[in-house]
Amino acid sequence: MFKEFKKFIMRGNVVDMAVGVVVGGAFSKIVTSLVNDIIMPLIGKLTAGMDFTALKIVLSEAVLNEDGSVKVAEAAIKYGSFIQTIVDFLIIALSIFLVVKLMNKANDMAHKKQKEEEEKDKAEAEAAAAAAPKEPTEAELLAEIRDLLKK
Repeated sequence: MFKEFKKFIMRGNVVDMAVGVVVGGAFSKIVTSLVNDIIMPLIGKLTAGMDFTALKIVLSEAVLNEDGSVKVAEAAIKYGSFIQTIVDFLIIALSIFLVVKLMNKANDMAHKKQKEEEEKDKAEAEAAAAAAPKEPTEAELLAEIRDLLKK
């Protein structure tokens, strides 16, 4: 069973997926910071200082004890957090789109360059073959031998 597990875990797809998950988690932190620390404050500035994460519809107020501690927490629909999550998603989707587009463009350029090099090598090989002295054919060699034997 351990050998099967080891074989499974060392397959290329599993390792690639694990790397993707780890890198995706790190990328997610970067995008979350970008949204929370840069984009949302700008949007808040444009909307007269509104903090989207504070937007909510209170269904029932919090009940407090005499000492001021919360006895029953408030019930609220936090649509501001939902807006924040949508903005996060859109930025992540845009970022992934741009990265994939960039990778595809780089891949296309590499394939184009490789194809050009192959065509250049093929043209050089054809030119070298045309410039090389032509080897006599079997019929020409036999005719030459026949002529030498006649002499």
